[in-house]
Amino acid sequence: MNAQTPSSASGNTWSQPAKAAEKIAQNAETRFEAAKDKVGDALERGKSGVADSAHAAGDSLSQDVAKLREDMASIQQTLTKFANEAGGEAIKTAQSVGSTVASHVSEAAGEVAAGAKDAAASAAEHAKTFASELEGMARRNPLGTIGATLLVGIVIGMMSRSRA
Repeated sequence: MNAQTPSSASGNTWSQPAKAAEKIAQNAETRFEAAKDKVGDALERGKSGVADSAHAAGDSLSQDVAKLREDMASIQQTLTKFANEAGGEAIKTAQSVGSTVASHVSEAAGEVAAGAKDAAASAAEHAKTFASELEGMARRNPLGTIGATLLVGIVIGMMSRSRA
């Protein structure tokens, strides 16, 4: 049996497709390596870009936080100043109101005292006048005065009995 191997029968029959396949495999491997390098480069650029962005954002954030601290300190100083000034004004206002009220109360008390004095003097004057009138009526009509006195006594007696 004389079997021929493909390579021995025609010499290069099987070797050409094998070489072509090998060449295709090498070409695919080269392309794969090139693609792998491109992907690696793209990843490196992406990492670098992200790192640069993070660094820039960190710097910006640090500056913003520092400015915020300065602003908060300024607000605190402003509020402290306002509270001190408002407290001082409130004390002045309270003192002014207190002295104004005391003055008005003093004036009103003086007026009330003067009014009370005048009222007492007027009441005393009216009492004297009434007493004088009663005395005059008693002199002009002694019997009527005795009858009126008796009638007033009876009314007072009846009122005191109803309470007891």
